[in-house]
Amino acid sequence: MAQNPRTSETDSAPTTGRNTRLSRRNYVRSLAAVATATTAFGATGTVAGQDDYEVIEAANQTITIDSGETWENKLIDMTTGQDVVITAHGSDWTVRNVGFRGENTSGTGSATFGISDSGGSSTIENVYLGDGSDSRNGSSSGHGQTAFWVNPDHAGHIDFENLNIQGFADNAIYASAPGNAGGGTIHIDSSFAANCYVSHFRLATEGSKVTNSCVYVDEEGYQGRGIWAWAPGTVEVENCQLEMNGQNVAIDAGANGQGTTVAVRDTDYDETAGVQEHAGSTVQLEDGVGTAPNAYIPNGVPTSAEDAAAGN
Repeated sequence: MAQNPRTSETDSAPTTGRNTRLSRRNYVRSLAAVATATTAFGATGTVAGQDDYEVIEAANQTITIDSGETWENKLIDMTTGQDVVITAHGSDWTVRNVGFRGENTSGTGSATFGISDSGGSSTIENVYLGDGSDSRNGSSSGHGQTAFWVNPDHAGHIDFENLNIQGFADNAIYASAPGNAGGGTIHIDSSFAANCYVSHFRLATEGSKVTNSCVYVDEEGYQGRGIWAWAPGTVEVENCQLEMNGQNVAIDAGANGQGTTVAVRDTDYDETAGVQEHAGSTVQLEDGVGTAPNAYIPNGVPTSAEDAAAGN
């Protein structure tokens, strides 16, 4: 299905808690006011009065994380207008407590994170990418700004937990490439993605799953698919809320002439956006599936870059 471009800021998006709503404009303003009142940023260093974290100014640099390393407590200042790319490879690495302050306006159309695990188990947790990227990073140029891109060679396992990804001009988590290559698995848990282009959670390999997570899309932001499953599958979806407000497709199965299977349990999806099955794909709607989604930001998901960096 064709994607609709972003036209303006979201007027009403979820905030923390299942049944609570707050104007996104007011929400962003309130965060900005708190940040201005309490934080002074330098090129690098720590922030007085806060839990210790390093502030890194985006300067078109690449940061590399190797096997066994832990990269944590970083605040990435995107207000420079330049880009930063974080790559993690090898096995058994950890990324945690990382916040990106400001919209990515670099126009590079790259992936913020390029990651893979060669055969172990790696972790990404407590990351804020809620300020998104502008339309110059859109996929009309052939490559868009993706929050997380999983390398086709990924052969191990990666756990994503407590992520906040909003307003990206390409996929929020693009993890379908290992499906016909490395075969590694992905588990997205207790995470929130909203108003991204192409898709929000994109998976392929058997054993990969999305649990306890929410997708929110409205007519004011990028309007990508909720969950997009590629071959070979089976991809599992459990205890999720996919609130699409009639935009695009809630669960899209199959691509490029190859079918897959999606097993859905204890999940609500937008019936107007619906489910699509391509190339012989099957979306199995199992126990506890409904059509009255109410997206929310799960407990533990950071709602600002500062909170993420501090590990709050």
